[in-house]
Amino acid sequence: MKFSLANHSKWREILLTLELLKKNPVAVAGIIILTTMTLMAVFADVLAPFDPIRISLGERLQPPGSVHFFGTDEVGRDIFTRVMFGARISLRIGFLVILISGGIGSLVGAVAGFYGGRVDNIIMRLMDVILSFPSLVLAMALAAALGPSLNNAIMAVAFVMIPKFARLVRGDALCVKEMQFVSAARVSGAGNPWIIFNHILPNCMNSVIVLATLTLGDTILIAASLSFIGLGAQPPAPEWGAMISVGRKFLMDQWWYATFPGLFILLTVIGFNVLGDALRDIMDPRIRR
Repeated sequence: MKFSLANHSKWREILLTLELLKKNPVAVAGIIILTTMTLMAVFADVLAPFDPIRISLGERLQPPGSVHFFGTDEVGRDIFTRVMFGARISLRIGFLVILISGGIGSLVGAVAGFYGGRVDNIIMRLMDVILSFPSLVLAMALAAALGPSLNNAIMAVAFVMIPKFARLVRGDALCVKEMQFVSAARVSGAGNPWIIFNHILPNCMNSVIVLATLTLGDTILIAASLSFIGLGAQPPAPEWGAMISVGRKFLMDQWWYATFPGLFILLTVIGFNVLGDALRDIMDPRIRR
């Protein structure tokens, strides 16, 4: 019976969040953008009119038209097709980075907040050291040290995002550990790891979800920047940042080459940011009253 009531309460909270999102036109716009990007990434193999790495020198640098909607690049590859497959790469980067950094950062923050004292001081000083560097600069340094590749770029970006989640969850954990149900768990003989995973972390998830949504846009932007300078995805991978890097050489005459990948980066970042802002407002208890 307890499980059923808890499950019902959780579904009510999800439905309430969706209802409030529907009343926010900016959030709806963000959801539409992100849904379009996701569908484009998932069904790129079906929807794309050409092979993303097919070379056709006879069609090089053609402007947008009825055959090539976004034009072609310097070796005749269809930019519309490459942008669609680029959505798959960029979203995969974003979600993998959030999964890694959110998981590690949340656990680190929960441990720091729950134990406090020396453990808290050591962990948070390490997080402060990472935060003292600009995210992009530190990610560039790590990616350069690891070597230019997509996987190394993902690891570098994930590392610089860990402190954001750690600081957020640590603050929530300081409040949650003082609540009565945590004291009751201690009295009943529950160990500290059990309390952290079953009480502290679940009660921090709302904040983590909001931060993850807000951070996804930054993550995609930083990953695209690494690819732009040659430290991320490598040719011929159709990654948006790498496409802009090559397309800037042709920007004066063939504007479409760099414009369309840049536009999709802009739309994706805006979509995640407006959705994250809406979720942050909706999950504020003062707004729910």
